[in-house]
Amino acid sequence: MLEAIQQLDPYLSVAVTAMSPILELRGSVPLGIIVFDMHPLVVGGLSIVALMIPIILWLLFLQYAVAKVRTWHTKIDRFFGWLFKRTYHRHSSSFEHWGSLALMIFVAIPLPFTGAWTGALLAYLFGIKFVRAIAFIAVGLLATCIIMTVISLGGVHILGL
Repeated sequence: MLEAIQQLDPYLSVAVTAMSPILELRGSVPLGIIVFDMHPLVVGGLSIVALMIPIILWLLFLQYAVAKVRTWHTKIDRFFGWLFKRTYHRHSSSFEHWGSLALMIFVAIPLPFTGAWTGALLAYLFGIKFVRAIAFIAVGLLATCIIMTVISLGGVHILGL
């Protein structure tokens, strides 16, 4: 599998991995640094820019997409109502206390189900304005990039790759 990945264009591989909703920078930074031996600044810059492209589109069209999907069936509408209400109640105290900074912290944590895609959904859910959401998501991605670069470089150093 590793040989197949190494045959791909490194820049394209890092960009596509960064754009994926599951991996984001948690996957693209180690891929670029460990597998392709790319410079960390190149990997970080490419990963952040590549991921921000679909996130900007996601934030722009999320409101319309959710409204359209909710009209398909009453069960879908009820599900989205339940999901949004549950998410709002679980995270509202953080957003009330920390404001948009909570969005940045949420995006910065490099764990599953956190990151830019979910952060954009939270920004929509909590009514954070578009430009503010983009700014705080970008800063969160920068923090994620730094964390993942340190982890990746530490892994390279410890494992002697």
